[in-house]
Amino acid sequence: MQIPAAIFRLAVSFWVGGSALFTFVLTPILFQTQPRDLAAGIVGVLFPGYFWWGLATGSVALACLTIVRGRFFLPTLVLLVLMLGLTSYQAFSLEPRAAALKERIVSFETTGKDDPLRREFSRLHTISMACNLAVLLGGIMVIILPGGFCHAGEPKRTGSTC
Repeated sequence: MQIPAAIFRLAVSFWVGGSALFTFVLTPILFQTQPRDLAAGIVGVLFPGYFWWGLATGSVALACLTIVRGRFFLPTLVLLVLMLGLTSYQAFSLEPRAAALKERIVSFETTGKDDPLRREFSRLHTISMACNLAVLLGGIMVIILPGGFCHAGEPKRTGSTC
């Protein structure tokens, strides 16, 4: 059972690490170094892959969790299902609606913040950011749950959380 446990750890780590890199490093750099419309266009092109990455790594983690189980199986299961649900909502509902709005907004640099399309985009963006942060926090919780990677029935070892 060590291989599924290792794949579980890698999948969750890749998901959380990818999300953190995209959210806290790449996106801010793009918006600080490029004109807003160009940065938004680049991020918009990357978003589908970003969400598919989360869905793929999250699904792998979920599959491995069902094999590994472990001391904190139920809380980990709940967190992963919520994270996958939020990522699915972003990928299949929020992102397509935001992308459609972006097509109708000629320029974020010249369109006023009080424009109805711009306000609706901001609302969707705020919801998406909240979902993204919830997924990141959930992933961090999965990573730090003590014994979360131990197989059920695994004997306690010295220095181990199992």
